[in-house]
Amino acid sequence: MVIKTVNLETVCGVTSKIPAGRLPEFAFAGRSNVGKSTLINGLMNRKSYARTSAQPGKTQTINYYNINDAFHLVDLPGYGYTKANVNVRQQWGRMIERYLHTSQMLRAVFLLVDIRHEPSADDIHMFDWMLEAGWAPVVIATKADKIKRSQLQKQLAMIVRTLKEKSERGGDISLQVIPYSGVSQSGREEIYALLDSMLEEQNENL
Repeated sequence: MVIKTVNLETVCGVTSKIPAGRLPEFAFAGRSNVGKSTLINGLMNRKSYARTSAQPGKTQTINYYNINDAFHLVDLPGYGYTKANVNVRQQWGRMIERYLHTSQMLRAVFLLVDIRHEPSADDIHMFDWMLEAGWAPVVIATKADKIKRSQLQKQLAMIVRTLKEKSERGGDISLQVIPYSGVSQSGREEIYALLDSMLEEQNENL
């Protein structure tokens, strides 16, 4: 995949209507500070197009990035930000749930988890939400540069085991996990290949 053009095309707030859309959408969900903006910038081959911050909870809208006028990368609000008040957290949750259930162009959902830690209760909840909405999540294990190479397979196996054992719905599904480093961009080509295959499959079905 070659990234030629990138454009922040649509921003949806709490009261916004989910756009009907004309391009395939690939959505990215994850806890605040999991490295979602870093991943999206890496995929778009831009240094700071998606806002990154040391302060979690910055993404409070659903952001649609038009890539090559061929598809949208959709950045969902980061969840699990404990300093946000309860009403705000509930609003973010409703936004995400509404998007997952109503988007007509959504083709895949990527769930981001920190490779260093067990998936949190919020990660498990999001995982179940995705499955309930009919999506088989592709898991991206971020911050792979923060662990030793010798620990990689152990951490990936732990993520798969935790999601399957603690999920209400995910025990029998086949789960794909891609480790990603925002420093070296390792994992980016695997994600590109997956996006390419999904786009190719869609074109074949038109």
